[in-house]
Amino acid sequence: MIDIEDYIHNFYSRFRLDRNVLPWDVLNNLEHLIANMIQELGNEYKIENNTAIHKSAIVEKGAILKGSVIISENCFIAAHAYIRGPVFLGEGVTIGPGSEIKHSIISDGSTAAHFNYIGDSIIGAKVNFEAGAVCANHFNDRKDKTISVFYNNQVVNTHCEKFGSLVGDECKIGANAVLSPGSVLNKNRIVKRLELVEQFRK
Repeated sequence: MIDIEDYIHNFYSRFRLDRNVLPWDVLNNLEHLIANMIQELGNEYKIENNTAIHKSAIVEKGAILKGSVIISENCFIAAHAYIRGPVFLGEGVTIGPGSEIKHSIISDGSTAAHFNYIGDSIIGAKVNFEAGAVCANHFNDRKDKTISVFYNNQVVNTHCEKFGSLVGDECKIGANAVLSPGSVLNKNRIVKRLELVEQFRK
């Protein structure tokens, strides 16, 4: 059983989740989680439809927000960033120009600097994605698109066709690196520039 708090500090209490829930199940339920969290937010958030933006956050002109989104305090969303909910951004998250975040959780203090794609992923705190780094979420290159993860020397079937990565706190992902679907990175992992992380392949 994958314990998300082995990778991301205080994850379950923040989202009020049972400790047995798996990363892909969290994402499958993310729309509901965000809807419940929005109902409990105070007046320091500006809430329209299903989008909640903290009043201290900066969302530059030209950024696109779609679907259910929470943008926490002191976040910065650059022009031409594309946020496709459901998405939760923790405190002090930076999403740079041209970056796309889809169906994901990004924890406090993390940065997707420029032209990044993060899809169907759970990202820890103080993670840095250099320019062009990608969390891929779908196998376009094979007939059986079901994603498995390699965990504790075992192959775990997610039974999902869309799942990106579980990235631990304080990882550093180099420019133009690619995390293949189903990547699980321990805390403080360094991924080199141009590196392909492919932990399990049929």
